[in-house]
Amino acid sequence: MKTLLDHTQLHITLQRLAHQLIEFHADFKDTVIIGLQPRGIWFSDRIVAILREQTGTKIPYGKLDITFYRDDVHASNKIMVPTPTDVPFDIEGKKVVLIDDVLHTGRTIRAAMDALLDIGRPGSVELMVLIDRSFSRELPIQPDYTGQMVDTIITQKVKVNWMEKEGSDEVILI
Repeated sequence: MKTLLDHTQLHITLQRLAHQLIEFHADFKDTVIIGLQPRGIWFSDRIVAILREQTGTKIPYGKLDITFYRDDVHASNKIMVPTPTDVPFDIEGKKVVLIDDVLHTGRTIRAAMDALLDIGRPGSVELMVLIDRSFSRELPIQPDYTGQMVDTIITQKVKVNWMEKEGSDEVILI
């Protein structure tokens, strides 16, 4: 086990990523943020809180479940239980920033794009991830905003722990 980001490093990374969004979206007039259920929500909650604190703007924020859009939804015998999708605003023509914790193969983001298009047709879509496992990509999907890029082998796992869920803020490589 190796620590990729400790509590302090994670806090600094979150601040940097939020400031990058502020730099590129300024007033957030036509921008909405959508976190991916389930694990991306802890990350997106933090980013949105920082953005609201820094800008004083109530940025539209939604949560998207991709369970039944996954290409492996019928591949296992276990029952997949969806989490609620909550996108209480129109995304038509908006700049959508999708947020997830770890980008690995790209299949989750592909599923998220399908789910997003069932809600509406955004003007553009950007992707923010905390960890980019860049050398394990199966689909041509790249993040626009990255906390940290990590070289991993297929047998390794990246685990993001959040204070609200696991009782500590850290990113570890197992």
